[in-house]
Order: sequence, then structure tokens, then C-alpha cells
Amino acid sequence: MNAAPILPEILLGLGAIVLMMVSAFVRRASSVTHWGAILVLLGACAALIGAPQTAGAVFDGMWAADSFAAFGKVIIYLSAAVAIVMAHNWFERDQEHAAEYAVLILLSALGASMMVSATDLMMLYVGLELQSLSAYVLASYRRHDERSAEAGLKYFVLGGLASGILLYGISLIYGFAGTTLFTGIAAAFADGGATNLGLLFGLVFTLAGLAFKISAVPFHMWTPDVYEGAPTPVAAFFAAGQKAAAILLATRVCLDAMGPATSQWQQIVIFAALGSIILGAVAAYGQTNIKRLLAYSSINNVGFALVGLAAGGRAGAQAVLLYVAVYVVMTLGAFLCVLRMRDAEGRPVESLASLSGLSQTRPALALALAMFMFSLAGIPPLFGFWPKLMVFQAAVGAGLNLLALAAAALTVVGAYYYLKVIKVMYFDAPAEAYAPARSGLESALIAVTALVISPVGYLLIRPLSDLAANAASVF
Repeated sequence: MNAAPILPEILLGLGAIVLMMVSAFVRRASSVTHWGAILVLLGACAALIGAPQTAGAVFDGMWAADSFAAFGKVIIYLSAAVAIVMAHNWFERDQEHAAEYAVLILLSALGASMMVSATDLMMLYVGLELQSLSAYVLASYRRHDERSAEAGLKYFVLGGLASGILLYGISLIYGFAGTTLFTGIAAAFADGGATNLGLLFGLVFTLAGLAFKISAVPFHMWTPDVYEGAPTPVAAFFAAGQKAAAILLATRVCLDAMGPATSQWQQIVIFAALGSIILGAVAAYGQTNIKRLLAYSSINNVGFALVGLAAGGRAGAQAVLLYVAVYVVMTLGAFLCVLRMRDAEGRPVESLASLSGLSQTRPALALALAMFMFSLAGIPPLFGFWPKLMVFQAAVGAGLNLLALAAAALTVVGAYYYLKVIKVMYFDAPAEAYAPARSGLESALIAVTALVISPVGYLLIRPLSDLAANAASVF
């Protein structure tokens, strides 16, 4: 068999095994595994260039090495690399930056990579569980921190429940379609499946399980607690790379496996989209912890991505891809700024009150965080405005005018809590100054992400649109 279509996954798997052995036999191997994992992830990105993106179905149709998967994998691998960079200074002072952190990130990225290439429900489940099992450990990585242990336990229990719901949906679809391949499921839905009660129940349960993974309403309840309790680099990876993988997985399932039943799943997606936008906006109002606020922001942004998915077709898939790409940059930038929130003794600080007067004590950091907040809110001329416009246009093009109008109106509601952060930084009396920055690489990443979401980012519209259009052409 030609191994080129799965070369990135081979590199990730072998890299994780080798680095695990290094961590077992080399003293103080954290730096070695840290940089080794980053090289493996960059190598996996490079392997996507050599892998045939037109290879079509692999493993008898269970795997797709196409441009849609390649688009998602680049996002996942780069997000994982940033999460490893972020962890270096985060764990160093507490002597917690052990070598297994980078290995767990690699394994989680491998599972996420399988998710976006899966064209079979069993392959989908294997990738999802590999990603989830690593995520449970990462969430509770700080073993002596009660909040981290609580986050890992909540994520594990609720994740197990979601996996059960998903498996039940898969079993129903297999029972009534006779196959777990997406092509066979699509054929079953096309051949009277829209009126088959068993298939429809399977559709509902499968989408419910996937909704948990993307933290869409009403399966969002774990997100704020896990993001708050998990280490900040881990929360950043959850909000960026893992969420991107889950959204793209849901997109492939809906448009590929359940394409003929669009009118059935579209209602579910519209409900989840509006519910996520509303709850993500309203529930964030009273938050005093910056990581919980970003958790509700992620729920809110998932809602806008689902607006694009509800549109269906290639236009909807393209809008989702564009939204995910820009959202990941904005989210990683925001969490990189949160890393800088440390008191004079180097301990992490997460309260919004600690940002008071930041524009006077750390003007560059305040400017970067303000840009990310404005961009997440979708306020022009920052680049975050463009993907929201794209999903609205996709919804209007699909005849979902009321959905687009409601989502656009709710954008104003969500803007309040982003503006609240900016108000605290620029108009409140200064709080105690944060400790000086310790990493030039983190500063460089903040500068790059801020540049991308600035008006300069509009220079990327044509190439990014072309890449997304090419990726969406598989549907």
C-alpha cells in the first residue's frame, strides 16, 4: 500500500513513540521532547505537501486523503506546536514541565488528524477516542492542583457519556444502513432514509455526541470548568486545535455521510447554532475569570461556525473552513496574552480585575489583547469581521435569511463582554503590574497573530479563500 496519504500520521505516531522512549531513558528530557515534538509537527505539515491530496479513498474507503483533510491538519498541527511552545515557560517554574506533556500533545494531534480524514464511523470513533484520552490526561496535568484534577475528572465523566451517546447513534445507523462507510450511509439516506425512523434516531444521537466535542449548546456544560481548571497551554489547544478538528469532523459527517438528509440535520444544526451564540454571549456577562470568559467565547464562535454548516453544500463548507482558520489564530493569540498574566512572583493570574489599567503598565500587551477581543467580536476593520460575513453570506445563499439576520443581530449582544475587557484595560485604575515577559518566542507569536488579525490580514483573503474553496470542493 502507498503510505504517502498517511505519512503525516505515521510521523506523529513514530515521533510520539520515540520521544516517549527518550523521556524514559534520558534525564531531564523535557527540553528534548519539547523541541523534538515541535519538529515532528512541522515535519507532519511538510509531509502534507508531498502526500497526494487526490489519493481519494484509502483503507477501503475508511480514510480520505483529500484537500479538506489537509486544510484541517495544518491548523491542528500548528495549534499543537504553539501549545507546546506555550507550555515551556508555563510549567518550568513549578517543575511540572515533564517530558510526557509533548508526547500527549502529539497523540492528541494524531487523534485529531484521524478525525478530519475519517470517512467511516468506526475510524471516526477511533480518532475521536485517541484525541479524547490524551485530552483527559492533559486537562488534569497539574496533579497537585485541585482545579486541574477537577477539570480532568469532569471532562472524563462527561466525555464518556458523550462517547456512549455517539456509539449508540453509530450502532443505530449501522443497524439500519448496513454499513459504517460514509458513502454507504449517504446511499441509505438517499434511498428513503429520510423517512426511516431508525436512521433518523441514529442521526440525532450521532450529532448529539459530536455536539459535545465541539461544545455546542446544549452539550456545552463542561467547557467553562475544564478551560478554567486546565493549564492555560492545554486550554489553548482545546479551544483551537481540538475544536477545529471537531468542527471539521462534524462538517464532513453532515455533508458527506448525511448529505441526502440535509433537511433533517439542518434543523438540529440551526438550533445548536442559535443556542450557542445566545448562551455564549449572555453567560459570559458575569464572568470574572479570563479563561472562563474565553470558554464562553469559544461556545459563541462555535455557533457562528454552525451557521455556515447549516447552509450546507460547498459554500457552507468553505465558510466553515474560513471561519475555523481565522478563529484559531484569534484564540491562540488571546491565550498567549493570558500567559503573560503573572504576578510579581511568577504565579498565574486569571482575574479580569488584574487587567485594570493594563494600557498604562503594559501598553503593548494591552493593545494586542484589545485587538484579539475586537476581532473575536467581529468588529471591522479587524480580520475577525470577514469570516462572520462569510458565514452570513453562505446562510443567505442557502435561503436561511432569518438565521443570518438573527446571528448578525446577536453579534451585537456578544460584543458587550469583549468591550468590557477593553474597558477594564484602558479606563480603570491600574492594578498591580504583571511580571516581565520571560519568553521572546511567545512575544513573537503574539506579534504574528496580532498582525494576521489586523487589517493587514485582508491581504490573505484571496489565497485563503482559494485554499478553502479547493478544500470544500470534495463535497
